[in-house]
Amino acid sequence: MKLIECVPNISEGRNKEIINKIANTVKSNPDLHLLDIDPGFDTNRTVITFVGSPDNIINGAFELIKKAAELIDMNTHKGAHARMGATDVCPLIPIKNVTIKECVKYSNILAKKVADELKIPVYLYEYSATSKSRKNLAHIRKGEYEGMFDKIKQKEWAPDFGSAENNKKSGVTAIGVRDFLIAYNINLNTANKKIATDIALDIREAGRAKRDKDNKIIRDKNGNMLKKPGTLKNCKAVGWYIDEYKQAQVSINLTNYKKTSIHKTFEEVRKQARKRGVRVTGSEIVGLVPKSALIDAGKYYLKKQKNTTGINEKDILNIAIQSLGLSDIENFILNEKIIEYRVFKNENSLSNFKINDFIDITASGTPTPGGGSISAIAGSLGMALASMVSELSYNKKGLEGYQKEYIHIGEMCQKYKDRMLLLVDMDTSAYDSVIDAYRLPKKTKNDKKNRDKAIEKAIIKAADVPMEILQLSIKCLKNIMKLADICNKNSITDVGVALFMLYAATKGAAMNVIINANELNENIKLKYIEEVNYHINEAEDLFLKINEIVKKDLK
Repeated sequence: MKLIECVPNISEGRNKEIINKIANTVKSNPDLHLLDIDPGFDTNRTVITFVGSPDNIINGAFELIKKAAELIDMNTHKGAHARMGATDVCPLIPIKNVTIKECVKYSNILAKKVADELKIPVYLYEYSATSKSRKNLAHIRKGEYEGMFDKIKQKEWAPDFGSAENNKKSGVTAIGVRDFLIAYNINLNTANKKIATDIALDIREAGRAKRDKDNKIIRDKNGNMLKKPGTLKNCKAVGWYIDEYKQAQVSINLTNYKKTSIHKTFEEVRKQARKRGVRVTGSEIVGLVPKSALIDAGKYYLKKQKNTTGINEKDILNIAIQSLGLSDIENFILNEKIIEYRVFKNENSLSNFKINDFIDITASGTPTPGGGSISAIAGSLGMALASMVSELSYNKKGLEGYQKEYIHIGEMCQKYKDRMLLLVDMDTSAYDSVIDAYRLPKKTKNDKKNRDKAIEKAIIKAADVPMEILQLSIKCLKNIMKLADICNKNSITDVGVALFMLYAATKGAAMNVIINANELNENIKLKYIEEVNYHINEAEDLFLKINEIVKKDLK
């Protein structure tokens, strides 16, 4: 499924009734998934985040822009944030199985629809921009709503869609495709907006005006202002005072968080704040954030603290939250703020069950969860134990020379464990697909042909899932082989239990591959059996070697 995220920014952050009516255009649409509504009183602006398929995103975004145009009057709008329209900006962001090029096409469809049907002029920006001067939203928005009445009539600022006349009530809207942008505010222990602005000028990529020794702006021979670039690339920033919090903030947009990370930005603002005699008290993320951005931050601070990064995902994320002070203003809730947890969460996942509920459902008279899922659970437990041993060994006196190995093993085991937990559900889903295929009609020759193809496809999937369980278990056994020799010997029994859990996972997974492969044609079946035999021989060899080390250390 193609998945696009849409993040319209509407020029209303105070009237809850208006905000809710606009957001309900998305919330009431069963084909869209509303992820977040983030209003700001002082900015008088609300960021609404939702996801869906391309066609549904176009329709949903149009209805939202239409409702905002009905309910927001730009003639009376005031707020701390720069703005030029009732729906100020409506970015589209590729999330899954969709390219930037495709999204640009969808942005043009949406922009034309808005201009034609709502009579709101539209500018295309970022990847959708029709010229270099329109790529940067700040350039388009310069002069804001009030200045747009004259600006839009200039030839170089004619809108991409719609007439060259500012819509008196709704203003103009920018629509475009961009990378995932992180809206990030850093809090200062001062109410002085000038300090926040000064820091923003020093860090943002656009920088500040160059000045001579007499503090006069330096210009080139054509009279254009020369600028001194800021310290951070891919960073837009302003300083403001938020009355709601009684403090100044450096408000930042990170346009490429992979190149300029959250933690790098946070540390740079801390450095700039100290120069000015103020302190950073924490920070906040407006809207949603990709999980990887906080994982990177968590690992950065773990390394600074000389701790291993080979720990579970939630612990890494909590380190990031604490280190960045993300709960300084309001509690940062992982399941609500991280995009992957919002978009791809599955509350009915077997791995989310309490342990007694999982055991009870396994013990019930249904064929799923079955041996494949149980093999995955066994493997994930072995991987979790191996990661635990790596962490317990990391700071053990006398073992400091192996810290790189502990980090590597811990990180790998965490990665395998997380994948293995997904395979718990994938095994059950694969079995259900086989049953569904067998239930397809077989009245006509065409029916039978389609049914046979569907059955083969479903059985191959049902064999591939336990095959992956087997392969991952072997990979983890290889890591345990290294770990057994260098681990904290107080944890050798945990290594032993991890070994037996993973060995059980390999055996259980192998049986499930074979029983499914037996239903396939002889050539495909033989390929599966050959691979199973190869991996089982690996598992047997690794089991014997690791078990010898464990038994030796137990004496």
